[in-house]
Amino acid sequence: MRFDHLLFDFDYTLADSSAGVIDCVRYALNRLDLPPALPAEIRSTIGLSLPETLRQLAGNGHDKLADDFSRHFIERADRVMVDGTVVFPEVADTLDALSRDGASLGIVSTKYRHRIQAILGRDNLLDLFDLIVGGEDVPVHKPDPGGLLAAVERFDVSPTTVLYIGDSATDAETARRAGTPFAAVLTGVTPPDVFHPYRPQGIFADLPALQDWLTN
Repeated sequence: MRFDHLLFDFDYTLADSSAGVIDCVRYALNRLDLPPALPAEIRSTIGLSLPETLRQLAGNGHDKLADDFSRHFIERADRVMVDGTVVFPEVADTLDALSRDGASLGIVSTKYRHRIQAILGRDNLLDLFDLIVGGEDVPVHKPDPGGLLAAVERFDVSPTTVLYIGDSATDAETARRAGTPFAAVLTGVTPPDVFHPYRPQGIFADLPALQDWLTN
């Protein structure tokens, strides 16, 4: 099936923000006098909302600290997140090829839109995208489908004609709730078997492999 409208998750799908996220999470945990988390533990939370990240790392008993954790994380992210994020090297050529092939491209992420715009602008990639829906644009984050459905509405098409591409079970569940087809890329930390229950259109090693499938 050909998809003319493609929506991408950002973290671990288009870019590696793990250095920035690890820095911000450690900073927030330290400010709250909570035990530090290992880098691997923090990487596994990338793409989750900040309250859910706190629950995963510190346990359910700290829910009352979610607002303070988010505030400290954002405070640190304002200083380090853009420099701590590296766009995957294959992204520019892959997305340029998809765009030239006629696809409309967008991003739906829990990362703040203004940070995504700063990262893409730094790497001269911002013009490839028709729209970006970030964490500040929706009241509830993924796996709530609100952001994804808002992007679909801006494309003015049916959800069933839009392909959402992501690297995590959260992305797959978001697509399921929105009624959009989903494709997984293995550029994050989620193993392929996690995606099987969601019946994705495909599971791809990386974006070039996805491009080959989309254009052939």
